[in-house]
Amino acid sequence: MFEVIGERINTTFKKVKAAVIDRDGAYIQDDVQKQEASGATYIDVNAGARIGHEKEDMEWLLKVVQEATTLPLCLDSPDPEVLEMAYSMVNTTPMVNSISLEKDRFEAMMPFLKGKECKIIALCMDDSGMPKTVDDIVNRAKSIVGELEAIGFKRQNIYVDPLIQPMSVDGNNGMMAMDAVKAIMTELEGVHTTGGLSNISYGLPQRKIINRIFLAMMMKQGFDSAIMDPLDNEIMAVVKTADMLKGNDNFCMNFLKGVRAGTIKA
Repeated sequence: MFEVIGERINTTFKKVKAAVIDRDGAYIQDDVQKQEASGATYIDVNAGARIGHEKEDMEWLLKVVQEATTLPLCLDSPDPEVLEMAYSMVNTTPMVNSISLEKDRFEAMMPFLKGKECKIIALCMDDSGMPKTVDDIVNRAKSIVGELEAIGFKRQNIYVDPLIQPMSVDGNNGMMAMDAVKAIMTELEGVHTTGGLSNISYGLPQRKIINRIFLAMMMKQGFDSAIMDPLDNEIMAVVKTADMLKGNDNFCMNFLKGVRAGTIKA
C-alpha cells in the first residue's frame, strides 16, 4: 500500500509557526487528527524554521503531536542533536528525514543512525549539487543505499528520494523523476521511494491538477510513498484509486470505503 507522509506540521508554514510560538497545542492537534482521518501513514514533524529554537520547539511539538495520534512520526531535521532528542521521545519506531551524500551532512548523520531502529529517507544529493540525469540519481541511490546497508539498515527501511525538481525549470524533470524511480525500484529491489510531490508543480498555475496527474504517473513506475498534504481530498482519491488499480487493495475495499464516504467522487 502507498504510504503518505503528512507534511503539514512544519514551522515553515505560517500558521504552524504561529501556533508553535504561542504554544497553541489545540491547533496542532486538530491538524494532526485531520491528517490521520484523511489517511496519513506518518506525521512529519519539522521545527527548523525558528533559528536557535529548533530543539525546544521540536520537544514541544513531539509531546503535543503524540497526545493526538498513535501514528508513527517522521522526524525531520538536519541536526543529529535534535534528532537524538526526538528519537528518545517517540512512542513508536520513527522515520528520519533525512540523510544525503553531501559530506558534512553524511558525516554528521551516520554516527547518529548507526544502531538505530528507524526508517530513513535517503536523498540522491551529493556535493556536486542536484542530479542532472537519471544515471546521476540512480548512481547516488546505489551509493547511499550501500552505505546504509553497511551500518545495518535493511532495504525495506530505506526510502530513496530521487529529488523531484520543478517542470518550470526544465521540461525534462518529470520524465527524469519517473525513469529514475522505475530504475531504482528495479535495480535496488526491496527499497522504497519517496519525495516532496509538490516540487514538480512549483512556479506553475493549477498546481493541484499537476500534482495529482504526476502522482498517478509516478505510482505506475513504482513510487510507493510521498511527502504530501493528506487534507487534499482529490490527491488522496488518486492515491486510493491508483493503489486499487495496481492490485494493492484487496477486493477494492479501501476504494469502496472512499466512495461510500464521499472522498472519492467524480
